[in-house]
Amino acid sequence: MVFQISSAVFIGMVLSIMLLNVVQWTIYRDRSYGLYTLYMLAWLVYFGLRINTFRGWFSIEATHFVRATVAMGAFYVYFDFADAILDLSHRLPNFYRQLQRMKVGVVIYVLLQTIVCFWISWNPVLYETLYTVMRLFMAALAVYSIRQILTLKDVVSRAYAMGTVFLWVGSLAAMFISMLSPNEDWAGPFWQVSLTYMQIGIIAELICFSLGLSYRQRQAAVRSAMMEQELQHEREKHHRDQLVSELAVQRLEQEKTEVHIRALQAQVNPHFLFNSLNSLSALIEDNTQQAGVFLDELSSVYRYLLRANDQMLTPLSAEMRFIQSYFHLLQTRHGNALRVVWQVAPPLLSRQLPPLTLQLLVENAVKHNVALPDQPLIIAITTDADNRLLVRNNVQRKTMRVISNGVGLANILSKYQMLNQPVPTIREDNGQFEVTLPLIEGQ
Repeated sequence: MVFQISSAVFIGMVLSIMLLNVVQWTIYRDRSYGLYTLYMLAWLVYFGLRINTFRGWFSIEATHFVRATVAMGAFYVYFDFADAILDLSHRLPNFYRQLQRMKVGVVIYVLLQTIVCFWISWNPVLYETLYTVMRLFMAALAVYSIRQILTLKDVVSRAYAMGTVFLWVGSLAAMFISMLSPNEDWAGPFWQVSLTYMQIGIIAELICFSLGLSYRQRQAAVRSAMMEQELQHEREKHHRDQLVSELAVQRLEQEKTEVHIRALQAQVNPHFLFNSLNSLSALIEDNTQQAGVFLDELSSVYRYLLRANDQMLTPLSAEMRFIQSYFHLLQTRHGNALRVVWQVAPPLLSRQLPPLTLQLLVENAVKHNVALPDQPLIIAITTDADNRLLVRNNVQRKTMRVISNGVGLANILSKYQMLNQPVPTIREDNGQFEVTLPLIEGQ
């Protein structure tokens, strides 16, 4: 196979790698892929111009200029590509500064060769001296660069160092062959042309660089996935902590509500006991037998009262049984002067309300109204179509001022508020005092 064919194969391989790299550059938007594309493009320009110079398309000065300087464009990009892929500016800052100075040296070398080739009389000795010195210096720099890069001790740096080794070997082989055979026959076998060995070194270098970039991108994807997983775990942990905090706040609010309700229930006990003892005291003086019955009923009522203090809600059926017993206590004192009307829909007996609510309302009605045989106090306990409980009594206010500590109705309203239930309504109209109580559905 002649060199022209092998050179075409080389250009095709470089173009394939470059096109693949352009696709990756478009996907990842990484500066490394852009510099890598520019690096391969520089080599394509170099070999394209070299082939055309051998065909005699350029003047002798331009031919020598292309031979000595165009490859420097690829090396110039090489320095920035090394920093982009290996992060030399942070990991090897001293080496990075040396590469920056070398970029300046490349520019100076190109300017000198421009002067030698175009601005002064042709001096082949000066030209070859500059060219050979630069090639040897670049070879020495390659050895130094390989040693520096290998100190990083990771997969990407090793791939990059290996690619540089291939380029270094190919360049040295091409230099020695060109020195041994200055007049190369491009129409002959490809292994007799010095550029063939440089092309082989470049292909091997590009393969190493591509593998290093692929590994680097894979590692970046793994790190990104791990970071996303950690962020997801952090979000889940934050969400769990937030739920725990909300539950703790809810428990505190519930405990606070329970404490307030128990405090309100505790207010009922001395109030009820005080009034009951007053009634018992009066009965003892008037009727000892009735006092005994009253005391038995009082014991039964007080048992319910103690049980009710341990509950925030009680079924309407239990409250109704209690109020009936309580009403017997009141009738022991007031007789027919106190009457109660019951009309509760049976399906609503399973509904709930705060315990002792009816006791407070009945007690409040008796406390503030006159109850006489010819002027009876009638208390009606009924339900309506909206599933509410209505406690109503005729208004017959006592002429004497009744001392009140304000516990009754305020206690009931506070309980409903703390249970986050609709507040009971209170109204007085047409000689009737009426309290409407919402009934709470059982849990």
